[in-house]
Amino acid sequence: MPNIHKVLIANRGEIACRIARTCRQRGLAVATIHSSADRQAKHVREIGESIEVGGPEAKDSYLNIAAIIAAAQYVGADAIHPGYGFLSEQPSFVIAVEAAGLVFIGPRAETMERLGSKSGAKIEAAKLGLPILLGSENAMENTAEVASLIKTMTLPVILKAVAGGGGRGMAIIENLEGLENRITSAMREAEKSFGLGDLIVEPYLKNVRHIEVQILGDGHGNVLHLFDRECTLQRRHQKIIEEAPASGLSQYLRQSMWDDAVKLASSVKYRGLGTVEFIVQNRRYFFLEVNPRLQVEHPVTESVLNLDLVDLQLHIAIYNSLPFDQTSIKCNGNSFEARLCAEDTNLGFLPSTGVLSLVDFSQADLRIDTGFDTGDSISPYYDSMIAKLISHGENRDMARQSLINGLSQTIILGLPTNINFLKDLLQFPSTCDFTFHTRLIDEWIANKLLENIDVEIPIPHICAAAFYWLEQERTSSKENELWNTWKGFTGWRLNSSKSYATKFSTVLVRDASENSINPLEVEENKNTREIQFGSVSDSGNTILFIDGKYYQIKLDKIGTHHFMISCDQSIYEISIIKNNNKIELSSSLGHNLLEIVPYLSVISEDAGHVKTMQAPMMGKIVSVNKAIGSQVKKGETLVMIESMKMELHVKALFDGTLEEILCKVGDMVERHQILAIMEPNLH
Repeated sequence: MPNIHKVLIANRGEIACRIARTCRQRGLAVATIHSSADRQAKHVREIGESIEVGGPEAKDSYLNIAAIIAAAQYVGADAIHPGYGFLSEQPSFVIAVEAAGLVFIGPRAETMERLGSKSGAKIEAAKLGLPILLGSENAMENTAEVASLIKTMTLPVILKAVAGGGGRGMAIIENLEGLENRITSAMREAEKSFGLGDLIVEPYLKNVRHIEVQILGDGHGNVLHLFDRECTLQRRHQKIIEEAPASGLSQYLRQSMWDDAVKLASSVKYRGLGTVEFIVQNRRYFFLEVNPRLQVEHPVTESVLNLDLVDLQLHIAIYNSLPFDQTSIKCNGNSFEARLCAEDTNLGFLPSTGVLSLVDFSQADLRIDTGFDTGDSISPYYDSMIAKLISHGENRDMARQSLINGLSQTIILGLPTNINFLKDLLQFPSTCDFTFHTRLIDEWIANKLLENIDVEIPIPHICAAAFYWLEQERTSSKENELWNTWKGFTGWRLNSSKSYATKFSTVLVRDASENSINPLEVEENKNTREIQFGSVSDSGNTILFIDGKYYQIKLDKIGTHHFMISCDQSIYEISIIKNNNKIELSSSLGHNLLEIVPYLSVISEDAGHVKTMQAPMMGKIVSVNKAIGSQVKKGETLVMIESMKMELHVKALFDGTLEEILCKVGDMVERHQILAIMEPNLH
């Protein structure tokens, strides 16, 4: 029986914090690791003992086996918990850990070799008669070999990274255009994410659901299933909303997947926690893969079973036995999980980097697993997930509504997030009646249905932004006059910006300097609206005139960045931050970013501005594809950027001549940094 006193957590972010809490509850000491980019990270602060294992890129730190083993030995750890991602599914890591005399909290290396890769797991599943999708029999590391196979198959097909998950290294191939480049791109992404670029190819089935079965084994052939989860709501193969249990499945189909999952795990004498995944099409299901590790979405299973899955991992690592039998496991109610990410939903879900000015989950009546606090930064080197929000209810609809309510009470300011999108998705008809499929979100976005459900900016947010900005200007002014004089505040406009990158056209605002009401204009979805303010009373009230209606407004500060806004008969708690002329607000009404532009200093649009090609987000330049003086066609890639394990292509906006390249391979660039300048062809 292993004697474990201290665990090194070889991961970062929310999962490192979550594992540490369970270890401490079991009486185990903990330490962790960090990259040079994560020196100030929450998991480092919360765990309290951390060793730097390399540079900011994962390959130099969180995938650096030798440095991690050395860190474990330095802190006196007896065991290593890999969390998820990074090295959690690498047999070579398990071998190195055990060779160093440490306990690996997870499956054996042999099990990972048989089940951890998608190709190996498929072979094992086929041996046992599980329904599988035909395709490549073995992993492939050569681009030409992958391309040759695809050309013999009926399209569409899907490329999958052998060594990982999370949508990394995956691509749907629907035609042969640019095939080799797409294969190479998938291999690069897999290599950077998991340290192995090998791929498999399978037929791609449309309109399927993604169902997974949680399993637990003692390493001697005894395996339990911990029921199932629904992971169908995905975007670009990455899960967004998960729930337990899956809804709308026949008991026969559900039991068949449970039985197959247990059969497969028993055949390899599975040790520890794992997940067997399936896709379901109508009344058929097919084996997909095995994840021999803890899953991101494990909290929904914990919620409905009232179990701590990390504690079960520790129990098996220490005792090599199961703590209960199958009949002891009961499912209670339903649970949902939402992945809250720093990304701009109005710019194609482009991940955002920078400082989180305010992170506040205090009013959300949910379980929150997060790796970030106020003031922490989202870097371009890792995933953009800020937190997981988990609800529980007596039934599915109650759990779903609880998550919607919790998201409404969540405050994240400083970077755009997907909060509003998550709330919309949870209320989408196909989500409500579980008629969804894995391509639903991508099709929804492609068809621009998001625009149809987008809501107008709430009047209280417009009022609060304008009033707050004026107060900030007043208090920062050297003049200490009463508000009702309002010198210098004539002729301003307030712009609503659903995108942090939006630039607004010049809007003429009437001069109302002789009036008792001062004007502001609001540009909402590029429709100009006029706001007018009355003077401020001694009690702090003022009157706003918007769209032919008067509103009585008062803004009371109740804490740093926190206010109560009275808008006629309604009162809302609202969080506000100001960055120059941008005002960001969050309340139960939603989240908005507004921009105030001084009328007298409005900068006209520079006709030559479009000549510049800018970085869509912070990242590293991995290729410069064109030389100065080249003739470039619209849509051709000029520069490729790597950020958050994604490859972003900066493309020419028009046909023209490349005049300047302002970056080189290896440069770290900021969002909106100018990378290239082109001169359009004159016709």
